[in-house]
Amino acid sequence: MFNIIPAIDLINGQCVRLEQGDFKRQTTYSSNPVEMARKWEEQGAKCIHIVDLDGAKSGKLSQLSIIEQICSSTSCQCELGGGIRSENDIQNALNVGVERVILGTILAKVPEFARQITSKFGTKHIIAGIDAHNGYISVDGWQTDSSTKVADLAFNLFDKGIRRFIYTDISTDGMFTGPNIEGTKNLCESIPDANFIASGGVGSKDHIKDLLALNQENLEGVIVGKALYDGRVNYKDLVQET
Repeated sequence: MFNIIPAIDLINGQCVRLEQGDFKRQTTYSSNPVEMARKWEEQGAKCIHIVDLDGAKSGKLSQLSIIEQICSSTSCQCELGGGIRSENDIQNALNVGVERVILGTILAKVPEFARQITSKFGTKHIIAGIDAHNGYISVDGWQTDSSTKVADLAFNLFDKGIRRFIYTDISTDGMFTGPNIEGTKNLCESIPDANFIASGGVGSKDHIKDLLALNQENLEGVIVGKALYDGRVNYKDLVQET
């Protein structure tokens, strides 16, 4: 089943959205992210994508209290990213009710860490965040571009035990121009035994149709953020397209 996954991005306990990951281009939508989580559940969401943007920027998971409230307030499966850089961070996230932990920067910088954490926590609890800018991996909360190509990192992490990836083209994030269809297709076809979640750029129902038209069985969903909060799309309408 293809999942439409609403995003809740947190800065200082508030629900916000950024454009292309730029902290200077921030819009605050709610001071009550728990209420937002309940709203998405009421509209049919089965999974909620949470990002600790403060943690992503600082490299230290920093909003566990509000994250725990979000997890406990709904029956949705919650996945969390942002500032998760150690086994202790992963354990702390799981302890507050997070089901799947997303790691980006640490896996880009130390791919061998993937083998360690999938062995300890199991593959179902770990997601690798593949954050791309012009075909290369971006790290440190999208503030720094690396010299690592997207496909090279994905292959490397799969070899070390990662089985689920979130692929985000930063240039599309918050821009409503549609996800990177070609990049998504290439990853899905290159690693058919891994599962992928698309992210970034969804601004209409047609963008959901474009992803479904890829006919990739290992493309399991898409994360939608700003378009939902701006009212450009309705969650229930997007689900109907699937």
